[in-house]
Formats: sequence, C-alpha cells, structure tokens
Amino acid sequence: MISLKGQVALVTGASRGIGRACALKLAAAGADVVVNYLSSHSAATEVAQLVQQKGQRSAVVKADVSEDEDVAAMVEFVGEKFGRLDIVVSNAAAGGFRPLMEAKRSHFDATMSTNVLGLLNLVQSAQTLLTRTEGRAKVIALSSHGSHSALSSYGLIGSSKAALESLVRHLALELGNSGINFNLVLAGLVETDSTRNLPGAEVLFDYARQKTLVSSRGLTADDVADSVVFLASPLSDLIQGATLVVDGGQGIQQ
Repeated sequence: MISLKGQVALVTGASRGIGRACALKLAAAGADVVVNYLSSHSAATEVAQLVQQKGQRSAVVKADVSEDEDVAAMVEFVGEKFGRLDIVVSNAAAGGFRPLMEAKRSHFDATMSTNVLGLLNLVQSAQTLLTRTEGRAKVIALSSHGSHSALSSYGLIGSSKAALESLVRHLALELGNSGINFNLVLAGLVETDSTRNLPGAEVLFDYARQKTLVSSRGLTADDVADSVVFLASPLSDLIQGATLVVDGGQGIQQ
C-alpha cells in the first residue's frame, strides 16, 4: 500500500474526469486534497466531500490556471490553510476539438495558456512551498497520445501536450536538484465528459478497447489516477523528467 499520510496535494481541474479520480485516489492514500475548479462549483464541492468521507481534509478553490494572479492566490491560500504543499497534479486542460484550419488565434492562445502556461504558473507560485516539504515534492502533469500522434480535430490540444512534455523535462533540469520531481502520465483514451465530444467518439472508444493488450474492459480514469498516486509517492523518488504511459498497450500498435 502507498501511504501519503500527512501530505497535501493540489489537483487542478479536479471536479470531473481524470482530475476527480486523482483527487479521490490521493485521498484514499492518505493525502489532504485541494480541489481546484474553474466552472463546476457543485461538482468540485462533491469531490471535496468525498475526500472528507475518506478521513482527509479538503478545500475547494476556484482559479483559472492560465492566470498567474489566480494561481498565486490559490497557492497562498494552500500555504495559509494547510501550511505545506507536497504534490501538484496539473490536470486542467482546454482547447476544444476542431480542425486546425478552423482554429483562430484566440483558440490557440487559450489552449496554450491553460495546458502549458498553467503548469509554469503553478510551479513558479508553489516553488517555495514545494522545496520546504520533507522528502521530495512531486509535480505530475497529464498528457495524451496527441503529443506525438496526429489525431483528427486534436491539433491544438495535441500541440499543447507536446509543449507540456518538453516543459516538464526542462523544469526537471532546472529544479530537480532542489527537491522536486517532475513527471508526466500519458493516458490513453479514457471515456470522460470531455472525450465524449470528440468527433466519432464511440468508434474511437471501441477501437481503443480492441487495442488494449491487458484487458477487454478499456482504460478508466481510475487506472490513470493509480499511476499518478505512484508518481506522487516516495516509490518514484528516482523517476525524474519521465513520461509514464498508461494505455494498456494501445500506443505500441500501428
């Protein structure tokens, strides 16, 4: 069993999908959890209540990770309420599904600001708290196969995930020796409120299930969250600047 007892985790975009699963799995491992959201207050509150039912402290914070002032205020709140921050899960994402030829500058800016700049804002604001923690602090970002494979209507998000992966490696280079580990979980296709909006979603879900080499049930948000908990734990202390692929083997096939 992995124990995160006494640690505090901040999960962005934690009101639903993979973020929600991460928050609940971290709580089950013993961490107190700060539930960040942007628009789904009721859903975020429900997640926080579930965290408390697991015996852990929680807090709900509305903040736009693309805005440095929002992030700075959120991190300040975490420091004041909990006195520490050990784990950051950068899950909040934006972008929408559209062909690149239909994308506008505003779409590109919003996608990059949330999916890439959001992580940098978090690390810049939380660096002091993270370097104070006992043991090694853990920063974990969520990526996808679109970072290296071309997927229909996924060009903006895929490009941002490629940039995110590069950013994580460079953060590891600059701050790895200060007591922080930076890693990524690259998740295969998980059925969530967001991915159900993908063009041809049902066909994609069926295809992903057929390509899974370890199970016929398909990948779930809990599967991804389990890997996040591993990377948040001391078991991953010597994993730095890496991308852990969680897809049941989907990605190794042509």
